[in-house]
This record gives sequence, C-alpha cells and structure tokens, in this order.
Amino acid sequence: MIKPFGVILAGGQARRMGGGDKGRLQVGSTSLLGHVCARLEPQVAGFALNANGNPARFSDLGLPVLADSFDRFMGPLAGVLAGLDWAHAKGETLIVTVAADTPFFPLDLVSRLLTASMEMADPLVLAATRDGEGKTWRHPTFGLWPVSLRNDLRDHLEAGLRKVIQWSDKHHGREIIFETVPFDPFFNINTPEDLKIAEHLLKEGE
Repeated sequence: MIKPFGVILAGGQARRMGGGDKGRLQVGSTSLLGHVCARLEPQVAGFALNANGNPARFSDLGLPVLADSFDRFMGPLAGVLAGLDWAHAKGETLIVTVAADTPFFPLDLVSRLLTASMEMADPLVLAATRDGEGKTWRHPTFGLWPVSLRNDLRDHLEAGLRKVIQWSDKHHGREIIFETVPFDPFFNINTPEDLKIAEHLLKEGE
C-alpha cells in the first residue's frame, strides 16, 4: 500500500488554552507536536505542518510550514486546503490530516483510512468513533482527502462553508470506526484540565 503525505493541522486559535501554539505544550517529556509527529511519521511518506503566522517559530521541527491561503481564520478546512495545494505542487493525489492537539491517535490510522477508500473515485474518508449508545462521532480533522477536489473546496470556502462534515457529505465521504477502548484515541487537548488527563493517560501507557 502506497503511503500518502500527511499534514498536521495546527492553525487553530487555542482560545481555551489562552492562545498561542497549543502544540508546544508538554505532555510528559515531549510536546504535543512531538507526540503527534512521532505517531504520524511511520504512517506517511512525508509530512508538513499547517500553521499561520511566522513559520520560523517551527524551524526546530524541520518541516514545511503551510499557511492558510485566506487572510482571516476559516477553520480546519482552510488547513486541509493548504495541504491539498502543497500536495498538488508535489504531484501527489492524496493527503492525510491529523490534529496537532491529539497525542494518542491510532498507529494504524492511515492504513485503515486507505483501506476504507478503496474503489472511491474521490477518496474522502473521516475517522470516527461510536459511543456506548451507538451514536457515531466523526473526527473531521482526521481524514483522507483527494487532491482532485482542492478547487471545489476552495470555492466552497470562499462561499462561506466552514463545516468539514457538510463538505464531506456533499462528496459522499465515508467514515471508518475506531475503537475507544481503553480510551478514545482522538481525545484532544482543549483545556488545562485536558492536559492533566493526557498526562495521566501517558503514565498509564508507560
């Protein structure tokens, strides 16, 4: 199975954490971005970071830094578009995105997204989990995206679209269910309390 390129979405505003680069927060001895990079690297052919502002602040990571192509905050779909434009310039046909604040996402994320995309004309698959009541929750920053739809996405963003799932459904996107035992692998850090939970989960996994 050919590995796609990956994009870490780090363009959020982190308001509940007081602003700044949330990915620089420490979980254990490593930053959130460090955990994310370590989990993503073996799953992809190469990857970049989507972030706005001065890219030099990420020079220590040795990654391409992709800014949104809009002059205002447009949400995660703008980061997806930045990744698709980057992949297009490289002659690639697919990207996988992950969030910069989710340090425990599955180590088989990419392979399962690719498997779920088989026979799709425009492979578009989002990760999802299911709660105890059988309700499905999609995680729209974790997905497989086709470069072929980049201009369609650009047009929709310029027209005011912000919701990932709304655009995914328009293109008959699929979902792949991941297990939440012993905990939700898409648990993300939004608050100082979440950071404490992540520290606890990390220690339990050691």
